[in-house]
Amino acid sequence: MNAKLHAITSAASAIRRSGEVPASVALYQQIKDFIASRIQDGTWRPGDKLPSENDLVVQFGMSRMTVNRALRELVEQGRIRRVAGVGSFVADDKPQANLLQIASLAEDIRRRGHDYACDVIVVERTSASLEIATALGLTTGASVFHSVCVHLENGVPMQLEDRYVSPAMVPQFIQQDFAREQPADFLVRTVLFDQMEHVVDAVLPTAEQARLLQMDAHQPCLLLTRRTWQRDIPITIVRCLHPGMRYRLGSRFRTDGNALSS
Repeated sequence: MNAKLHAITSAASAIRRSGEVPASVALYQQIKDFIASRIQDGTWRPGDKLPSENDLVVQFGMSRMTVNRALRELVEQGRIRRVAGVGSFVADDKPQANLLQIASLAEDIRRRGHDYACDVIVVERTSASLEIATALGLTTGASVFHSVCVHLENGVPMQLEDRYVSPAMVPQFIQQDFAREQPADFLVRTVLFDQMEHVVDAVLPTAEQARLLQMDAHQPCLLLTRRTWQRDIPITIVRCLHPGMRYRLGSRFRTDGNALSS
């Protein structure tokens, strides 16, 4: 018996002993707590394969439906990931994006030793809706550039980027190959912006957004909306949608206003 199955057998025996677990604790929660505790204490590390669903059913003496619910909720919480036909694995630690600056997502992913890719869904010139025209200081129906990209880490979608750009401020935007250089990197390299606004919301994805991010539509996302200006003239508005189970947003800074060295 390998170490993981031995640990499960011991835990299952403890759960079955009367008085060990309060009656109010649901069966699926007991399995969740066991797996989460092993991840928390480092017994099972990111990338480790978990015991199979069948092993959990046999060792805990619980139904497949109960075990499946425990694993499904751990996936939704970002603690584990499931690969169809392969098994369940401890999820990697969530990467964190800095809210106070425009960081290169591609560089962040490569710095972690992972593969970065960008799927370009659309790059087009279109007419600005009232909302986009207002955000960019244009008239409704004015010409704007629009791009949609999915950014992937090790083949897993991490961000859906939906961007509108003022043609007057960045006329060369429409000509770029964003599979080679992501839009944010191109704009930081070529445009001198002096103002930036970030707003974060918790949202549910649309069916199409969920499809592009390869996630369930009922799982929450973090939506970062960013606007930039140059001398009070709007440059771009972008909405970056992140699956909450795969990503987090945050910043660390000094109380005197100075940036921390990386």
